[in-house]
Amino acid sequence: MKKLIKYSKALLIAGALLTFNNSCTNLDEELYSTVTFDNFFKTDEEFISALGAAYSSLIGVMGNHNATWSIQEVSSDELMIPQRGGDWFDGGIWLRMFRHEYLPTEDAFNNSWGQLFGGVSACNRLIEQFSAIQSDRAKAFVSELRSVRALYYYWLLDLFGNVPIVTSFATAEANPTTKSRAEVYAFVEKELLESTPNLTDEVSGSTYARMTQHAANSILAKLYINAQRYTGTAQWDKAIAAADKVINSGKYSLEDNFFTNFQTENAGSKETIFAIPYDKVFAQGFNLPVMTLHYESQKTFNLTDQPWNGYCSLQEFYNSFEANDVRKRSLLAGPQKSAAGKQLVDPSAEANDPDGKDLNFTPAINEHFPNCLRQAGARIAKFEYIAGSTANLSNDFPIFRLADIMLVKAEALWRKNAGDATALAIVNQIRNRALATPLTSLTAENLLAERGREMFAEGWRRQDLIRFGTYQDARPWKPADTKPCFDIFPIPKAQLDANKSLSQNPCY
Repeated sequence: MKKLIKYSKALLIAGALLTFNNSCTNLDEELYSTVTFDNFFKTDEEFISALGAAYSSLIGVMGNHNATWSIQEVSSDELMIPQRGGDWFDGGIWLRMFRHEYLPTEDAFNNSWGQLFGGVSACNRLIEQFSAIQSDRAKAFVSELRSVRALYYYWLLDLFGNVPIVTSFATAEANPTTKSRAEVYAFVEKELLESTPNLTDEVSGSTYARMTQHAANSILAKLYINAQRYTGTAQWDKAIAAADKVINSGKYSLEDNFFTNFQTENAGSKETIFAIPYDKVFAQGFNLPVMTLHYESQKTFNLTDQPWNGYCSLQEFYNSFEANDVRKRSLLAGPQKSAAGKQLVDPSAEANDPDGKDLNFTPAINEHFPNCLRQAGARIAKFEYIAGSTANLSNDFPIFRLADIMLVKAEALWRKNAGDATALAIVNQIRNRALATPLTSLTAENLLAERGREMFAEGWRRQDLIRFGTYQDARPWKPADTKPCFDIFPIPKAQLDANKSLSQNPCY
């Protein structure tokens, strides 16, 4: 299947070679070459080759450290980066992120802002170039670019709430002003509703990892399920309608094997609606094995790079899985062995580790800081780590999966009627795939827990906790939040310093 989507890799590779200015306050790019309408943009292939710049910013959004994925996950109840003695203090950023004591000066916020507005900038440039071409072909690609830009703005809306809306490139304001979260929400909705009819509904190798009607409707479904948090007005019916367009298209189905969605050669997944097509050589940035595994785990998978022993799950999250739930294998726990089957020994094990020198990932964590045991915490194992993996995986990262959209529909139905039979049937269809015991009814608690088990480490947990009203609750090593405005991250100080027209979010 990878051969069928070779162009998708090429799309990102071409874009990755471009250099972007990551500051929102100056969305200009330095262009190193120029093509003219007379000698380019004559065929679909030429348009597609130019699209790479719009998609390439996605490489940095998911599956790597110290930016968008990290702040979504470490601020939630499913992952943490504890301080293990002299390891992982990092100025306290990840301790603060987990405890919701984060500051506008955190590098991760500025990195995320730069990634997302870098994507906006690339889309704006291409939209202006393509809009100058008078052809139906160009108009179709403009709709695709507007939808990709809407995805970047959807993340900005979710993370930072109140951000500038910049739609021009050549005449972009040097210091754009902050727009309210409701205005950004309305912009994302409008862009998608106007663009979606012009997008293809084809699902094939030629549309893989590109914005289709189904991907755009998935963004809308996620936008609407969170509308009450974003705008104060619930949009359950709109969430159901958008989800139904994807589900009823007949283009996708649940994989029989849950882990087919996350194996190295996962481009053939019939469940994936939109993905980032990573490549260990040409589209690098999916660094999960080094981010989560223990130093000695290098010998388990014959990794080319030694892991950093960072990200791990919380015991409470690990225990939320039934023993027979296949998705529990998304977390790596227990004694660890080499590729040859020999028990691994941890020479750095602390004297007070009850497991001694034998490497054993224990779901129980002794403390958050300053001396979390180096073997403590189950590790992320949802994505396949093949033997000989580098620090960069070639597994594609699913942004939208059918299971997620099905759960969006189930939740919206449940919020309208807690006893809705269709909602319960949808959730149990997903649980049946995982060999988990069917539920007899839906509650806020078990619906949120089910989303956690299904969507673990896919970058949605913070958003889910906020929507269910539990993000600010106290949990192990995290006190209850003192202000409700911590639901939105601060505008990075570096951006405020560069653009005096920006306004900081409340709380900060």
